[in-house]
Amino acid sequence: MIGFESDILACLDVLKRGGVILYPTDTVWGLGCDATNEQAIDRINELKQRPLGAPMIALVTEGQDILKHVAAPDLALFDYLKESEQPTTVIYDGAIGLADNLLGSDGSVALRICSDLFCRHLIKRFGKPIVSTSANRHGDPTPNSFSMITEPIIQGADHIVQYRRGETLSKQASTLIRWVEGAPHVLRP
Repeated sequence: MIGFESDILACLDVLKRGGVILYPTDTVWGLGCDATNEQAIDRINELKQRPLGAPMIALVTEGQDILKHVAAPDLALFDYLKESEQPTTVIYDGAIGLADNLLGSDGSVALRICSDLFCRHLIKRFGKPIVSTSANRHGDPTPNSFSMITEPIIQGADHIVQYRRGETLSKQASTLIRWVEGAPHVLRP
């Protein structure tokens, strides 16, 4: 696992200083920052040239993290997530303790319990959710490997993770759902 620990330490340093990381996730390569830091999220929005008010996803490591950051999630959702075979991001109503510019205009938040080893170590050691948004400019294709990330995105990151950079496996974005009256409403398959 070349670079794993040194990348974790470098990412932790950048995240604590309000910086932006470019890192592999359980889906595509992402831009990330502290999900409680509005200025860091603004930096990602500028780098991606995203419209103001566009919500982003944050990664957590377990259901307990969701209970800390969502007012009243339906606990039946956790059973659904355990059975899900692919990474699934859920839009929850009633976000708590996260940056306002991470949230939807209705106060909702998109969270994903991440299964990736690197991300799990990073999030646990950081102690807070981490933003995860695809490493591309708004409107450009989502890069499904590091080699597809454009130079402006690379130049805009404060740390670029070395770990898994050479992988050629093509990955895709997570399934996106909203839990409505005890059942998933799929927004992105």
